[in-house]
Amino acid sequence: MLDRLTNRVGIERHHLISGEGDPRKVIAEVTAQIRSAPIDVAFVGIGENGHLAFNDPPADFETEDSYIVVELDQACRKQQLGEGWFRGLDEVPSRAISMTIRQILQSREIICIAPDARKSQAVQKCFEGEVSPLAPASILRTHSNTFAYLDNDSAALLSPQTLAALSV
Repeated sequence: MLDRLTNRVGIERHHLISGEGDPRKVIAEVTAQIRSAPIDVAFVGIGENGHLAFNDPPADFETEDSYIVVELDQACRKQQLGEGWFRGLDEVPSRAISMTIRQILQSREIICIAPDARKSQAVQKCFEGEVSPLAPASILRTHSNTFAYLDNDSAALLSPQTLAALSV
C-alpha cells in the first residue's frame, strides 16, 4: 500500500496494520486507534469471490468487532499472487487481519476499486444481485457515500441500467 498508493499520492495521515506479532495485540491496538479517530476514507476492493477486504463469503455482517483474523483460502491467496502483491505463493500468508464489514461501513466515504475481467462476475453480484453475506461486497450498496471505480472489463457483465446508475 505504501509503494502503490500512500507514498505515490502523498497521503500523510494513514493507518496501516502490521501483520507482525500477536494478532490479538495488533487488533487491540488498531481497534483503539480507529475508535478514537473515525475513518474519513476507506479504500477497498472487490475480490474475485466477492470478498470485501478479506471478508470472504459468507461474510459476517453482524460482528461488532472492528478487526478480525481471517483464514485465506487457496483462491484468495492465488489472487494476491496474481495481482503482484507477492513473488510466490509460498510468500502469501494463509491468515490476515481484516477490517470487518460493519467497520468499513462506518467510514465517511468508501472508495472501491475493482479492475480486471476476472472480477466481472463478483462486480455483477455486488451491484446487481441481492445484498447478501454470500456476496460480501454487495453491502457497499447500503452506504450512501460509496464510489466505485471499475474498468470496462470488470463492468462488462453489468446491465446498461446499472452502468447508468453507477456513472461508470
